[in-house]
Amino acid sequence: MSDSTAFKMRLVHLDLKGAPPKISYLSKIFPLFRALGANGLLIEYEDMFPYEGHLRLLRAKHAYSPSEITEILRLARCSELEVIPLVQTFGHMEFVLKHSAFACLREVAVFPNTLNPHKAESLALVSTMIDQVLGLHKGARWLHIGCDEVYYLGEGEASKQWLQQEQNNQAKLCLSHIRAVASYVLSQHPSTKPLVWDDMLRDIPQDQLSASGVPQLVEPVLWDYSADLDVHAKVLLMEKYRECGFLQLWAASAFKGATGANQALPPVQHHLRNHAQWLQVAGNGPADTLQGIILTGWQRYDHFSVLCELLPVGIPSLAACLQLLLHGGFAEDVKLRVENYLRASSPEVSDAVSEEAGSFPGSDVHALVTQVSLHLGSSVDSLLERNRYVTGWFSPYHRRRKLIHPVMLQHIQPEALSLLGRWGTVVQQLEMALQCIFYPDAVEEWLEENVHPSMQRLQGLLQDLTEAALPPPLPASPGRDTGQNP
Repeated sequence: MSDSTAFKMRLVHLDLKGAPPKISYLSKIFPLFRALGANGLLIEYEDMFPYEGHLRLLRAKHAYSPSEITEILRLARCSELEVIPLVQTFGHMEFVLKHSAFACLREVAVFPNTLNPHKAESLALVSTMIDQVLGLHKGARWLHIGCDEVYYLGEGEASKQWLQQEQNNQAKLCLSHIRAVASYVLSQHPSTKPLVWDDMLRDIPQDQLSASGVPQLVEPVLWDYSADLDVHAKVLLMEKYRECGFLQLWAASAFKGATGANQALPPVQHHLRNHAQWLQVAGNGPADTLQGIILTGWQRYDHFSVLCELLPVGIPSLAACLQLLLHGGFAEDVKLRVENYLRASSPEVSDAVSEEAGSFPGSDVHALVTQVSLHLGSSVDSLLERNRYVTGWFSPYHRRRKLIHPVMLQHIQPEALSLLGRWGTVVQQLEMALQCIFYPDAVEEWLEENVHPSMQRLQGLLQDLTEAALPPPLPASPGRDTGQNP
């Protein structure tokens, strides 16, 4: 198949608000991104950016240093990957607004996700964030300013009063803040064009969008991660945006992180269908409108949610999706290309999950996470809930009372010890593999969420077996007679 030119730019999204990779891993994975067909990166730094001054408190414990940001950009250039930084400026501001120093800038006092657009300090805050990020990304052609999922907008006290005034509505409130942020970017960084997620724009009437001035300031990113994306509706939305005055549009798909907040393994079939649908949108929409596509790889649904699929675990899905975009489909020859790049079996359209290690960067994490996710919990469940000796002779009733027939100990304990030993070895290997790629807090979080619960159930069974097998305590001996001898 000839290369598809539907998307001139194909950006891999790095969501750093969960399990940010070490620079050493990025140095290995960027060349693979390029080989697979990517030519850019959308880097969502969040609290991994080395903010300075009064913003220094935003830094995560293991935030990248300025020199590490410089190194990331150098590595990207070496792999011919153009970098677009993303700075949240409206919704998804939890990493900022959770701090007491900035809590006064919340739209709704109890919720740290949305910025209050009425306060001058809000624009000053995001302006400083933008200046610091672009200060380390000199020459960036685009800056993504977020603006998606601006929950509770209009529900703050200042907004309620503002909305009572004639001709004011929530759409106008949203557009005015986007216009203010985008205008700041263009005035202070005139060579950088702002991008915005499009979900807050979709339902705004066409005349209101046109009159807002926003279409001349930003390029919307139309995002949809569903496998059954409505191609016709998306084409109509593109036409609406063009008629409103938006000259360039972007698409956003997903290769991971979009099918469940605690998903551990990407459903590759879902993501392949999503990208195939986006190819149809590009083919049916207004010509030369889509600037490119961003393959999102969310690491958390928001700042407070659990980790979803780790980046190395998503690489086979990313490889398949990039190659599908590049060649216009996922026929046998494209599958073979993916296998060659990964040196492992390609993800099947049937969504069969391969535990073969392969040899791409992070393939050991992919194989071990797959093994743990598919088999650890089920093997422990099988022992605790379906083993006839456990269910029949060491039930919760028996365990609470430390009761067991000695012969049953011989049926249960060896199997439990064997299971614990096998999984202990796998978990140790996984922990070492994770430590090579991620910082300690991410390793701790993933293991605590995905490994420890099952291991603790198994260890609890063995502890109860040990205690039940102990001989009963001897009765207390009678006290010595201290009276007179007869």
